Amino acid sequence: MAENNAFVNGFFDRVQTLTEDWLTRRKAKRLARKNRKKTVWTEVKDWLDAIVFAVVVVFLLNQFLFQMFVIPSPSMQNTLLINDRVWVSKTAYGVELYPYGPKILGSGVVDRDQIITFYNPEYAQRSPVFSIISKVLYMATLGFWNIDVDEDGNPNEWLLVKRAAALPGDTVTFRNGNAYIRPAGLSGYQDEASFRAANGYATAPKREIEASTYNSYNAMAMIQGLQEKKVSVSNMPVHLKEEASAMDNSAFFTDYYGFNHMGYRGVRIADPTDMSARSYWARYQTGLYVPENCVLPLGDNRDNSNDGRYFGPVNYSLLTGKVSTILWPLGRVKSF
Repeated sequence: MAENNAFVNGFFDRVQTLTEDWLTRRKAKRLARKNRKKTVWTEVKDWLDAIVFAVVVVFLLNQFLFQMFVIPSPSMQNTLLINDRVWVSKTAYGVELYPYGPKILGSGVVDRDQIITFYNPEYAQRSPVFSIISKVLYMATLGFWNIDVDEDGNPNEWLLVKRAAALPGDTVTFRNGNAYIRPAGLSGYQDEASFRAANGYATAPKREIEASTYNSYNAMAMIQGLQEKKVSVSNMPVHLKEEASAMDNSAFFTDYYGFNHMGYRGVRIADPTDMSARSYWARYQTGLYVPENCVLPLGDNRDNSNDGRYFGPVNYSLLTGKVSTILWPLGRVKSF
């Protein structure tokens, strides 16, 4: 511990010395410029110098202290809306030396219910060099310039924002889109709404799909699983076909986690010897266990969120910060 503190103190002393030297030289140059004849070129150089200085300062602030982040999707509605600009504290879980790099200082411990930002576990990097350059440009321009886009020109989601819904030792299962939590050390599950109310956590997580709609949705998933095993529609249970046919075609479903769960159940019923399907079904039944040094992030808009249900718990090393304030638009300014 003493060696780590010495290294950290030495690192910041060196940064401070270099910064002071650079500012001193910059001040000397400004004084010298006052005494020289101004030309178009000197004016351009002065502007370039100011711009570079501003970009460097903004990047350092974004990398080590705070980051401006633009909300890209509706997964956190109505807590955070698309295009909200939020202030992310970069010191909450340790100071990251460079994008995707190691952290120093800070315990890295996450409190339940915090709104966290983290590197997308499913993000496919083009190359380490491109990833670092794109992140530097994104942070230096306060999120206005993003060169990391897909073939259609849409920004790739390399950074996600969700709520820390479960902590190390917790187990979470999902039934009909609802979460059930078994906290570390306890034997029983509790529905998330009751768990939040009993412990004073935010009630922001919401559902938009009627529970009764899941009867048709689950039936459709099981029918698909049966069809994968070549079971003809005529041989399927009548109640499944009736429930599936009652599906409201206007309903907007994105709960692929639940759909896959019931789909594997259909495969398992059609072919009990399919050990792969049995294994996947058992995994959905058992739920998600959160290991040490990990957190399970879930979106507040549960019916439209790509979150930990799909990519699993996230290691603390992938965390980049904690959302502390909505800065824009002005009508939505709010601290968490």
